[in-house]
Amino acid sequence: MTGLATTVLLAAEEAPAATVGDDLLLGLTIGSVVLIIVLIAWAKLHPLIALMTGAAFLGVTSGLGAGATIESFTEGLGGTIGDAGLLIALGAMFGQLLNVSGAATNLVDRFVHMVPNRAIPWAMAGIAFLIGLPLFFEVALVLIFPIIVLVVRRTGLPLLKVAMPALASLSLLNGFLPPHPGPLLAVSAFNADLGRTLLFGIIIAIPTVILGGPLLGNLLSRWVQSPDVKTLLFGQDSRPADGDDQDSGTGGTGSTLVAPAKNTLKTPSITSTLVTMLLPVGLMLIRAVAEMVLPEGDSIRHAAELIGEPTVALFAGCVLAMFTFGLATGMGKSKVGSVMGSGLPLVAGIILIVGAGGGFKSTLVATGVGDVIADLAHGLGLPMLMLGWLLAAMIRIAVGSGTVAIITTAGLLAPLAAGMSPNQAALMALAIGAGSRFMSHVNDAGFWMVKEFLNLSVKDTFRTWTVMDCTVSVIAGIGVLILGAFV
Repeated sequence: MTGLATTVLLAAEEAPAATVGDDLLLGLTIGSVVLIIVLIAWAKLHPLIALMTGAAFLGVTSGLGAGATIESFTEGLGGTIGDAGLLIALGAMFGQLLNVSGAATNLVDRFVHMVPNRAIPWAMAGIAFLIGLPLFFEVALVLIFPIIVLVVRRTGLPLLKVAMPALASLSLLNGFLPPHPGPLLAVSAFNADLGRTLLFGIIIAIPTVILGGPLLGNLLSRWVQSPDVKTLLFGQDSRPADGDDQDSGTGGTGSTLVAPAKNTLKTPSITSTLVTMLLPVGLMLIRAVAEMVLPEGDSIRHAAELIGEPTVALFAGCVLAMFTFGLATGMGKSKVGSVMGSGLPLVAGIILIVGAGGGFKSTLVATGVGDVIADLAHGLGLPMLMLGWLLAAMIRIAVGSGTVAIITTAGLLAPLAAGMSPNQAALMALAIGAGSRFMSHVNDAGFWMVKEFLNLSVKDTFRTWTVMDCTVSVIAGIGVLILGAFV
């Protein structure tokens, strides 16, 4: 589990700190979310200020208190920056080397040559599914984002048509399938068989990604105008034409460090490019397998857990990229350092906004609104699988964390595990995971990552990312119910 997930989990286990009644707390929670949206969309405030204002409003009006509000917000912000922020920074440095060396361009040229334009959204969904299976959402996004941008540049396809299938795969996997932390916690809570859960999950995930990815992405790309690819991080040509100046820069989003003229660098081979890009994936996959097959305390498992820690794995990828995308291409040591450093200014604003989203989420958890939502859903008297989905969805809407939604829901419904068959236990874990993906919005750090990476407005992020997340959640939930009727 990531540091952020651990922080949120600990906060979720504490007694609710708000002093107002449940109904008022629900109203204040909705009001704080609306306030943030209005401040960003209408008042044109920076998201960082808007999120801080929303957290302050909720904390003070709910009776949490100014001191506790500040503490919960800063802890959530610090935890998010220490976790997702570091991954974004490492990913930006990795991406700059990938981009400036020409490795990404070479890889995408091969990819575009092999895959017809009409099949590219489908191929992107499949690639993201494979990359995202062992990876946390943040890591997978920073690894695949430069590829998305370059594919769009080479093919001329709308950005959203290419990006949405990849995002659908990454989102679903993060909350639905082991070895991600949330699904593993649900499997443990219901004593479900891991292999059975994986089998059922893959059966449901394939049609879910198809419907919520390429097919929905095609519709969304017609509904919402895609941003100009040149405004995106890594959005410009990585290499100038022969004879262009060889200077460098560290401009804002959409700028890239200009590499030396094309004939002065040796383009990395496809093999070295794939090995470097997949190294973090492989290290995390080793960790996932070790955690599933080896007992706790085993020395091999301990080593696998260390090298497969997301920050360590991505750091290892950066170190390897310094050689394969840097020194081996003819860059000098100072040039390698300059290229990597040029990626940091590009993501500084993203890191702060994502951190503020984590701070707002932490404030929500501290008020105890998740428990209020859980009690409300638990009293509806629905079938077990539907109840699991709905409860997780409502908590996700309230607190923004899919992991907290899974933990809270599994904790409330775990007593039902004693009367479940192995198939029911596996499906319950999947139902909760599907519900935990519902309605990503301003209290979710992932919402801000997607917004900033794709350079979307808040409105268009709701119309694309949030719609896609809801679609994936609902389709996966329906898939669980259908499968439950036959097994």
